[in-house]
Amino acid sequence: MFKSLIISLLVLISSGCTTIYHNEIEDDPNWAPSYPVEAPSNAENSGSIYNVATAKMLFQDKKALRAGDIITVVLTENTRATKNADTELSKDTGLSTTAPIAFGNTLSVGGGTTDLGLAINSSNAFKAETDSKQSNLLQGTISVTVQKVFANGNLMIKGEKWIALNQGSEFIRVSGLIRPEDINKDNQVESTKVANARIYYGGKGPLAEVNEEGWLSRFFNSGWWPF
Repeated sequence: MFKSLIISLLVLISSGCTTIYHNEIEDDPNWAPSYPVEAPSNAENSGSIYNVATAKMLFQDKKALRAGDIITVVLTENTRATKNADTELSKDTGLSTTAPIAFGNTLSVGGGTTDLGLAINSSNAFKAETDSKQSNLLQGTISVTVQKVFANGNLMIKGEKWIALNQGSEFIRVSGLIRPEDINKDNQVESTKVANARIYYGGKGPLAEVNEEGWLSRFFNSGWWPF
């Protein structure tokens, strides 16, 4: 039984103390850029000098519209959340009975002065108060590639940026869906207009590890700790 308890504790610690950035690696194939499909070298020449991939539009800005095209995402994330909760519960219970009387005499224990009267009083009180505030601010730019073009014209984008520093590295990853109408004349789109957006910002190295709480401390501060 003791051995089973130790194994269960180790499983809880390992499952409750993982972070999303420990497995992040550079050159992850899941975040690889999408490249345009190259025309076969033996394609028949139709004699036309027009090429849709390199055409310069006279009355239209050059925008990312095909798989493999590059587009810049302007990060303008600014979120705030506030939550307050105040709960108070109380309960009082009272029960009392008088000593029984038989033939005009109060019954007592052993004929003494202690009667058989009964009184029970209980009181329960619960009070909880929480105040939670969270704010996030992320600004910058990242260039990503178009992964897929859907039938309605929407584009699926995905890309990452790694910055190597002298004490580690930082990365930004962005993915989601955008509309061609939201791309401005500079071939940019705001992150607030990216649907189903996934934006990751993290780091690896000594600086990032110092800011992390130890695995044992995280366990005692998590919901797995029963006390």
